[in-house]
Amino acid sequence: MVFFILLLLHQEHKSIHQFEWERHKYIYSREEKYFEYIEKLTSGGDNAEAYFSFDDKKLVFQRTDYKKYMCDQIFIYDLKKKKFHLISTGKGRTTCAYFMPDGKHIIYSSTHHISEKCPEVPNLNLKRYYWTLFPYDIFMLDLETKKLEKLTDNPYYDAEGTVNNKGEIVFTSFRDGDIGIYILNPKTKEVKRVVNFYGYEGGPYFMPDGEHIVYRAFYPENEKELKEYKELIAKKVVSPPWMEIFITNRDGSEIRRITNFKRVSFSPYPHPSGKYIIFSANLDPEKPFNFDLYIIKTDGTGLKRITYFEGFDSFPMFSHDGKYLVFCSNRGGEKPHETNVFIAKLKEDFIKELEK
Repeated sequence: MVFFILLLLHQEHKSIHQFEWERHKYIYSREEKYFEYIEKLTSGGDNAEAYFSFDDKKLVFQRTDYKKYMCDQIFIYDLKKKKFHLISTGKGRTTCAYFMPDGKHIIYSSTHHISEKCPEVPNLNLKRYYWTLFPYDIFMLDLETKKLEKLTDNPYYDAEGTVNNKGEIVFTSFRDGDIGIYILNPKTKEVKRVVNFYGYEGGPYFMPDGEHIVYRAFYPENEKELKEYKELIAKKVVSPPWMEIFITNRDGSEIRRITNFKRVSFSPYPHPSGKYIIFSANLDPEKPFNFDLYIIKTDGTGLKRITYFEGFDSFPMFSHDGKYLVFCSNRGGEKPHETNVFIAKLKEDFIKELEK
């Protein structure tokens, strides 16, 4: 009997040790000093843009599962059960999902209402990342009744939607002749423009106060950049050679440029304190495809590098309590360039530093 008790204790100790090893093996180097641990949540396929529910209990993200779906669909991940399930229709292409504050609804963009098939991605000879302005519209899904409500009606592009604690939606749209940022009231479906200067403005998030918006932008600065931008937009494609991070009032006034690296800085997300922005960027000119996470104060000072993986780290989001960071990365992939969702527990001293 004693032998079996000792065996069970040994197995339990071994299991705990294995669990701890798994959570620490994704910390790339000693330089990633702000993490207690990093846990891998997905495996296989391509997984991206994972965002917390307002109670921090679930994530919503997009996933291309090549065994079932040939282009992105939307899934919800239960952080307690460590399981995820499909919530979109499984048709068309979907992107950019986000929880509503009540936890009972989510929004996402989709093309399923136009065609059940995956829209074709143009094959362009570009040596940098590009994405297509598919004719997405924004939908709201009731997670209990499964009712899907269409919130926008734009034949070009409505996507990159996120939500504040009042349930307002800020999103990117190709309307008014160019790509800009807008606010949508999901109850009235009224749309108000925030910013739309000539160039790309997108990836917007409300700051915690709900009165400011952080976003990424590219504005052509010479004839070469302007010519290329026009040619790509004509093909419904965006591929900025650089992007910077900006903050503006919700009415588009008092725009402030936060970064000035002339590199590709994107996926900005505010810390709950409202004093910092975390973002992804390829700041090493000798490694243009190496994207790491950085944090910077909202006045553009105090830049700190957070991750050091030699590959792709992006789409960061702090949990609403400020204790965790979810992001997407190529680290730990089963295949080269495979992207998965990771969650990191932040160290206490780092949490306190960001809350000051």
